[in-house]
Amino acid sequence: MRFDGKEFLTKLKGKQIMFVGDSVSLNQWQSLICLLHSSVPQTQILLDEVEVDKQIYNPLVINFYQIFEAITATLLLQEYQVSVFVFHSTHLVDIEEEKIGRVLKLDSIKSGSIWKNMDILVFNTWLWWYRTGPKQPWDYIQIGDKILKDMDRMEAFRIGLTTWGKWVDAEVDTNKTKVLFQGISPQHYNGIEWNEPGVKNCSKETRPINGSTYSAGLPKASYVVQDVLKNITKPVHLLNITTLSQLRKDAHPSSYNVFKAMDCTHWCVAGLTDTWNQLLSVQVTNWK
Repeated sequence: MRFDGKEFLTKLKGKQIMFVGDSVSLNQWQSLICLLHSSVPQTQILLDEVEVDKQIYNPLVINFYQIFEAITATLLLQEYQVSVFVFHSTHLVDIEEEKIGRVLKLDSIKSGSIWKNMDILVFNTWLWWYRTGPKQPWDYIQIGDKILKDMDRMEAFRIGLTTWGKWVDAEVDTNKTKVLFQGISPQHYNGIEWNEPGVKNCSKETRPINGSTYSAGLPKASYVVQDVLKNITKPVHLLNITTLSQLRKDAHPSSYNVFKAMDCTHWCVAGLTDTWNQLLSVQVTNWK
């Protein structure tokens, strides 16, 4: 099965699709717009530039660390009037600057007023929930009136994702807006997970894992996603990319990326994320 960009665009003519999440969402967005452009190369494209710290960047080549400081980037394929957005939200729930510092509010989603106007929403979150130290993007956690310095991260993820699920039920008109949740995107920093003890990252991996199973099994966060999704009343479709991505230890940019750091978290474009978008395309083109 190959990605059919013309069919995808014809199905979505006049509509807006938005990826909402962390840099893995940016990864999938970049893949999709490249696939669409290559399918209709003669179509005029308008690509919004991204402003970060008063500097202008092309979002197709922007450093992942730079996009963290931006909010949205948009591509419009004029002939089809299809807009493809990416909205940066590491946790889906809010992080707000307050007197005490940056507060992760597990029961608050203020950006939803923007999201719910889309025709298709593809959500993703997990990458930043377990971060600690300088990379942790918050100082405190708030649940209701309770302020915490920290808590079990998997439980925090469950509470935050449940808040998102309640937002979908309360705010999204699923007769107009289709909602998908991207499964957990895996990392490859521990060879024990694929039966290669002693391997510490993906830097020398050039072949996918043989077979259709991953020795370590699904990450715990995947079970949280499954539990939350089954308790949402409105239809939310799981874009189940986890296992197929676990098998692709060879598909990361590794040390060959623009910021010269070992990266076994994100994915090469073109590459695995094109497969994710094939799955997305099947889902979209099957909708009535």
